[in-house]
Amino acid sequence: VQLQASGGGLAQAGGSLRLSCAASGRTFSTSAMGWFRQAPGKEREFVAAISRGGGTTSYADSVKGRFTISRDNAKNTMTLQMNSLKPEDTAVYYCACASDTSNYAASHYRTSGTYTYWGQGTLVTVSS
Repeated sequence: VQLQASGGGLAQAGGSLRLSCAASGRTFSTSAMGWFRQAPGKEREFVAAISRGGGTTSYADSVKGRFTISRDNAKNTMTLQMNSLKPEDTAVYYCACASDTSNYAASHYRTSGTYTYWGQGTLVTVSS
């Protein structure tokens, strides 16, 4: 599975950005997907996950109510709409594809260990 993340850039606090993740090499709809982020000097952390059919989603408390994860299985793409951005959202954002093809709820996929495939990351910088 190859994952290509895009859409990062510079935004002002309170602004919005939309990240996309394009997948290839595997039937996209068979696995849950997620977004993680890593700020400078910090460990990678969970941001959001979506079940393979898109029926359930899960968010980190820090982004709940501001970010929305979605997927289009017909187009093999996943997106992360980020609104009301804060300087603490500054990080490299990674999309990931789960290793299993189970139909668990998105809450099952909140840890990096549940993912096998990772994109290259896209940088999001939020200025105050």
